[in-house]
Amino acid sequence: MTRDFSSTTCAVKSGYSPEELYQRICDLKKEMNALILAHYYTLPEIQQVADIVGDSLALARAAEKNNADVIVFAGVYFMAETAKILNPSRLVLMPDAYAGCPLADSCPADDFMKFKEQHPGALAITYINSTAEIKALSDITCTSSNAEQIIRQIPDGQQIIFGPDRNLGGYIARKLGREMILWQGYCYVHDAFSEPSILKTCAEHPDAELIAHPECREEVLRHAVFTGSTQAMLNYTVSSSAQKFIVATEPGILYEMQKRSPKKIFIPAPRDPENPRSVCTQMKQNTLEKLYQCMLTRQPEIVIDETLRLASLIPIRRMLEMSS
Repeated sequence: MTRDFSSTTCAVKSGYSPEELYQRICDLKKEMNALILAHYYTLPEIQQVADIVGDSLALARAAEKNNADVIVFAGVYFMAETAKILNPSRLVLMPDAYAGCPLADSCPADDFMKFKEQHPGALAITYINSTAEIKALSDITCTSSNAEQIIRQIPDGQQIIFGPDRNLGGYIARKLGREMILWQGYCYVHDAFSEPSILKTCAEHPDAELIAHPECREEVLRHAVFTGSTQAMLNYTVSSSAQKFIVATEPGILYEMQKRSPKKIFIPAPRDPENPRSVCTQMKQNTLEKLYQCMLTRQPEIVIDETLRLASLIPIRRMLEMSS
């Protein structure tokens, strides 16, 4: 994996209170004509200051369709990288240069190339949670929001390689009755949910609906009333008549769920008895202080080799066209 930054995040503390940081970030946003994008898994204070909060698909579309001079991406590295792939002429910043994605890192380009060579003629569909190098080796990119929609458009006789998340790929394969060749990567946050802990929590809250992200294991998903992307789970909690939910995904989404349905109860699914929440530590590396510093200093900047950018743009464009 190649990461090119103009500099790392400034380590100097500003000394400002959260309220002062919020105001200074808003002032810088106007001054720079900047757009702040944040994923649902970031801290509540980051979501509060962001212009757009969403899942990977919504943020990819927002990165493509905007008039900002500067895009500040509060998420993990592959998300900011995708924004730069779609916006080569814009300055793209991220608060923490080292907020990576272990799922994306689990699929090295050289290994994936060899994997593809073992299955000549197979179409490579890769999750957006991957590096630019992996996207450049892919035919189509997808998100958890549109994976099913995209794969439904592929002829039945066409062999498909899906990576890097085996759980998402397995879920789609089972749902559509299609055989797919799966790269054996996984998201450590979602893969950590175990069936015994989930069943114990469901027994403790019999009036709650279990909803789960498709990156969870099959034995967890089989107990879910609803399975869907982060955005789909959020929408479901708004429309469902249920008043209580056990949520099997990164608990950052509970902030938005509670905001949209203040009278409903949301319980983060347990990882295990000792670790009641399965948290993405990389998403939590985005803080108000780091966000302020990166906007103030205009670094770290995401920089991508143009040949790589053009190659990785092709499957992203296909995804956006197929899911429009």
